[in-house]
Amino acid sequence: MYTTFIRLSLLLVIITSMGRARAYAQTGRLDGYIADAFAQNQGLKEQQFNLDKALYDLKEAQAMYLPTVSVLGSYTKSSGGRTIDVPVGDLINPVYTALNQLTNSNKYPMLQNQSFLLNPDNFYDAKVRTSLPLINAEIRYNKLIKQQLINSQQAAVNVYKRALVKDIKTAYYRYYQAQQGVATYNSAMLLIKENIRENESLLRNGVRNGTALLRAQTEQQKTNASLIQAQHAVQNASSYFNFLLNRPLTDSIIVDQDAVTAVQAMADTLAGTAKREELNQLRTLQQVYTLDYKLQKSGIIPKVNTFIDLGSQGYDFNVNNKTRYYMWGVNLQWDIFTGGQRKARAAQSQAKIQAATAQLDQTAQQLNLQLDQAYNNYQSAKAAYQSSVSQLTFAGKYYNDQLKAYRAGQLLYLELVDAQNQLTNSRLQIADTQAGLQVALAELERDQATYPINNLNTK
Repeated sequence: MYTTFIRLSLLLVIITSMGRARAYAQTGRLDGYIADAFAQNQGLKEQQFNLDKALYDLKEAQAMYLPTVSVLGSYTKSSGGRTIDVPVGDLINPVYTALNQLTNSNKYPMLQNQSFLLNPDNFYDAKVRTSLPLINAEIRYNKLIKQQLINSQQAAVNVYKRALVKDIKTAYYRYYQAQQGVATYNSAMLLIKENIRENESLLRNGVRNGTALLRAQTEQQKTNASLIQAQHAVQNASSYFNFLLNRPLTDSIIVDQDAVTAVQAMADTLAGTAKREELNQLRTLQQVYTLDYKLQKSGIIPKVNTFIDLGSQGYDFNVNNKTRYYMWGVNLQWDIFTGGQRKARAAQSQAKIQAATAQLDQTAQQLNLQLDQAYNNYQSAKAAYQSSVSQLTFAGKYYNDQLKAYRAGQLLYLELVDAQNQLTNSRLQIADTQAGLQVALAELERDQATYPINNLNTK
């Protein structure tokens, strides 16, 4: 049992040492999980919805160049109000009276004075209006701004993707670390059970007293508590990983150990931060404010629209040749004085351009600082990992030597327990440093924007 455990430990050291010599490469399984997250993660879906909205905003801006066709109609029913009095009878009746006398007839009747309402009664006006902008600088700049906002939102989607890749990798490696913790405590429990069995045998034969057995049983309880804690850590790590993929929290996770034990030996910062989408966002923001500045300056350009109306208007809903009409015209709006409003808005846009430029410079410096810190953290994590490999080798040999001495009666059981704890802690340490090294690599990858987020086959 002891020899097998030592051999397994040494085999782990050999495997991880071989991993140091291999270049780090993304595994298909981990890439598959990332692709699943790109298709299912709720936060990323929200970002994608915002991108879709930006695309529709651009379509709306483009549609402003096209004619607008509207159906307009009105109906008026009125009674009372102001009137226009026309003295038709007073003007015509004397003439009609004279004519009747001359003709000795009543062919010309007497007329009443008329009173017409100013408000039309039972009157309708229905028409189809087609309007088209001929000159409008606002429409042009509005379209250009919408195009830039699409680029900004696409960059925001990629920013979220890169953060998601880092989170998924971190959760993946921490899940592996938690699994290794459970495996380590299970192995330790086997050793403790073997110690209890041997101490019980020695106690029955009168070779040893019960102190060693009590201590072994105490270690068994402590290790069992640590094992339960490690099992809960596995459950928590699994739940968080599945949460990132928007899967049921209890779904199983397949870990490719080669992906965890493979260590990149030549990590560097040569890629820099030039590909970071945050910088693209700020550059796009500069373009948006520049276009807005030009938009405000273009207010001096007149706006010219044309329209044509085809309709019918009349009383009692009668439609005939007399009620039908068309009307064509051109509208001009030229704001030659606005009280300084355009100038003030242009100054605001110029101030925004300057603020965005300052923010871009500051962000570039911050990203360079993050990259430098990430590289230093990687170097520290790599050194810690290499140290843990050596410690596991020494702890395995030390435990083997102490075990032989204890069986020969040359060692106290407390010293054997100390060697066993060192071996357990070394196995936990190597799992921790492996995960820590991979997390540092994920941070370095994130800070240089080198993961191929646009080459994954999402569902």
